[in-house]
Amino acid sequence: MDTSNKVYPPFPILSTKRLTLRRLSIDDAQKVFILRSDSEINKYLDRQISTSFEDAINFIRQVNENIDENNALYWGITILDTNKIIGAVSIFNVSIDNEKCEIGYELLTNFQNQGIMKEAVEKVIDYTFHTKKIKRIEAFLHIKNQRSINLLEKLCFKKSTERNETNTEIIGYQLTNSN
Repeated sequence: MDTSNKVYPPFPILSTKRLTLRRLSIDDAQKVFILRSDSEINKYLDRQISTSFEDAINFIRQVNENIDENNALYWGITILDTNKIIGAVSIFNVSIDNEKCEIGYELLTNFQNQGIMKEAVEKVIDYTFHTKKIKRIEAFLHIKNQRSINLLEKLCFKKSTERNETNTEIIGYQLTNSN
């Protein structure tokens, strides 16, 4: 197998002033379950809400399989010097030919409004643009998800003029690397 076109390996652990972004392990299942079962966090996400601890374990296995198959990167967000997951950031739907990818993120409610997600996403943007040489990052979200819209706009994402034909409540944002 030719690994010269591999997008991700080895898995990059990223750090900021307050955070470590790392790969998930089965030990994270409880926090992942909380993230994926919280109705407020999942309010605008098009996914099945976790109803069991086993759902979280299966999700972690699927995420790590996607990483191993070079399909996505999914970082668990931890506060520096702790190992407890408080959120996640992922890049997926990477197109090397078109030099673009999508980004997604989520954060436990009691850690919101502290600048944590902005700090984490900024680090992933930097990694994506400067290490992986991706030229455009896209985000698709529900039109009523104002917190996410505010975050993207703070990070200089621009609203896309393209419309989602199958779901008019989904809007797109994009950030282009000018370098």
